[in-house]
Amino acid sequence: MKKIEYAIVDIETTGGNARGSRITEIAIIIHNGTEVIERYETLVNPQKEIPIAIFALTGINNELVKNAPIFDDISERVLELLTDRIFVAHNVNFDYSFVRHQLEESGFKWTARKLCTVRAARKIKPGLASYSLGRLCNSLNIVLENRHRAGGDAEATAILFALLLKWDEEKVIEQMLKKTAQDQRLPPNLPPDDFNQLPEKPGVYYFYNEFKKVIYVGKAINIKKRVTTHFTGHSVNAQRQNFLRDIHSISFEICATELMALILECTEIKKLWPAYNRALKKYEPKFGLYQYEARNGYKYLGIGKVTKFQSNIEHFSSLYEGINVLQSLARQFEIDYRFCKYDTTTSKGIIQEQQEINLPEIENHNEKVENALEFLKSNKQSFGIIDKGRTEEERSCIWVENGHFYGMGYFSIDEAITEPSDLKHNVTLYKSNKYIMELIYKYVEKNPRKMYFNL
Repeated sequence: MKKIEYAIVDIETTGGNARGSRITEIAIIIHNGTEVIERYETLVNPQKEIPIAIFALTGINNELVKNAPIFDDISERVLELLTDRIFVAHNVNFDYSFVRHQLEESGFKWTARKLCTVRAARKIKPGLASYSLGRLCNSLNIVLENRHRAGGDAEATAILFALLLKWDEEKVIEQMLKKTAQDQRLPPNLPPDDFNQLPEKPGVYYFYNEFKKVIYVGKAINIKKRVTTHFTGHSVNAQRQNFLRDIHSISFEICATELMALILECTEIKKLWPAYNRALKKYEPKFGLYQYEARNGYKYLGIGKVTKFQSNIEHFSSLYEGINVLQSLARQFEIDYRFCKYDTTTSKGIIQEQQEINLPEIENHNEKVENALEFLKSNKQSFGIIDKGRTEEERSCIWVENGHFYGMGYFSIDEAITEPSDLKHNVTLYKSNKYIMELIYKYVEKNPRKMYFNL
């Protein structure tokens, strides 16, 4: 049986992601599990400008690499050194993504089993202050020369790797190298226990950075399965590479149903505004229906842009939608068109005093406006949705009040529900928005039997 050999790799690059950046230096140290048997190191001409910030960090500039081989010239040698060996690196996914991407560009299809010395060190030497290569070397008295150069960092990683092999009494590395080892696919800074505790149930999960700030909120029918999909695949774009490096911990909240998970995800994103959530941030109502009373006592209705500091009666995704609703109300309740404003910049324009003659009688006009608003309100239902709970001993409930999401929660199967107030008592209050109500109405349309107190 062929003895396992390891290719310990370190690279320097022009930037942080494989798709938009290139390798400027590579070092490969071959280790047979007992000793180093071969070394390879070279500068690489990236065929693009090296940023000043990279030069400041590594000392590698355009002049230094102008006569170095391009990656195509060394690709066969690199492939030869890596083939049939375990790919080892400190924060392995970074180095692996660059090498694989540039080998592919050179016409070679290559994959390998990987071993991350960050993750191995966390398991074999837990409790250290930091697992960055520099600080880890300080903690373990490893001499690190030529920091931020491929040869120096690869040499230090090789010494670290040899020590980890020596200290590995519980065969951690052997377990990590199994093809089924889940934690090999995890982000380098994520403790395996955070992933292992994830349930296979519906709910919401939270990714945190090193400062314990939420950077992403997601929902899932199966939390563990969904989180796994974030860590699989071989995307080399900058957003994904930065995203994975930023994940330092995970928490979760179990929900009884997918609908509750969707609602909680939406409310948490709007509350926390995580850096890597983009889709729901775009789903913001732009316009609202406002009602104001001018100094002359007349009440006005108008469509204006939604602002943080003004409450509106109804909100709309587009100006066109809002105008249609207001025109429909004006026709139905015979409201003078002069008191209906369509302001596209700010709702302040709604407050105007009419200087025209033949204005309607003020009390009669204001009554029409109130009737129109009452019609809008009464035309919206109040109802509950009762569904399964998180356990067999409880049920879940969602309450909608006058067409607006009111809250959601849980109650015991032994609790008698006879009035709307019984449901409302069990829910946690949340802010409503158009997106949440669309989710609820779509659910009710598909599951009408789960509606309760349809008033």
